[in-house]
Parts: sequence; C-alpha cells; structure tokens
Amino acid sequence: MTRFHFRLATLQKLREIHRDELRMKLAEAIQAQQILEQQIGQVDGELAELEASRRKAVAGGAVDVNGLLTAQRYHAVLLAQRKTMCDQSRLLAEESETRRQAVVEADRQVRVLEKLCDRQRDEHERKQQLAEAKLMDEVASRCQQEGSVCPL
Repeated sequence: MTRFHFRLATLQKLREIHRDELRMKLAEAIQAQQILEQQIGQVDGELAELEASRRKAVAGGAVDVNGLLTAQRYHAVLLAQRKTMCDQSRLLAEESETRRQAVVEADRQVRVLEKLCDRQRDEHERKQQLAEAKLMDEVASRCQQEGSVCPL
C-alpha cells in the first residue's frame, strides 16, 4: 500500500506562510488604529478640560486676557492635532480594509489547495481499496483453482 503524497504540498505551505504574514500585518494595522483612536480620545478629553477651564475663567470677576489667548492658541493646536489624527485614522481604516481583503483572498487560496488535497487523498484511498479488493479476488480465485484452503 503506497502512502499518499500531495504534489502541491510545498505550494500549500508557502500560501499558508503568506496568509499568516498578511494576518500579522492586518493585526498591526488594527492595533495602530486602536492606539490612534485612544490618542484622539485623550485629545478630546483635553479639549473638554480646556473648555471647562475657559468657562471658569470667564465666569469669575476679573478676566486674564493673556491666559485666555494662551488657552485659545492651545485649543487651536489641539484641534489641529485632532484633525491630523482623524485623517490618519481614516487612512489606517482604509489600509486595514485592504489588508483584510488580502487576508480573505490568501485564506481562500489556502482553502482551495486544502480541498484539492482532500479530494486527491480520497481518490488515492479509493484506488488503494480497489487494488486491495482486486488482490483479494485474485488470491481467492487462485485458491479455488488449486482447490486449497485460502489463507484469508
């Protein structure tokens, strides 16, 4: 009985390695996007704190104009940072989707080879069973011709 050998096993292994690399790149992009979203949340928190402190400063009797101007400049800087981060987040989301599609395609290619391997293995086993049955029939036929007891 011969052992089954999938001729495209090397190609299958290469495609699995490629798929795994793409999965790692996707995970990196998702992680970068999550970090960026956390940073946007921090900037939003700073903006809220700054707005609250500006309201307090105006609500009090004497107004520190220089302090308000400094707070206004810092507010503008935070808004610019937030806009830049949001733009980067959109780009990362697009990149993540591109990488996700690449992983889906790579996974599909691996599954195609796995199915082919399964079909070929099943066909190999079927042929082996037919060969065994043929051999058994031949042995039984010889035993009948010789009139001896079959060792089966």
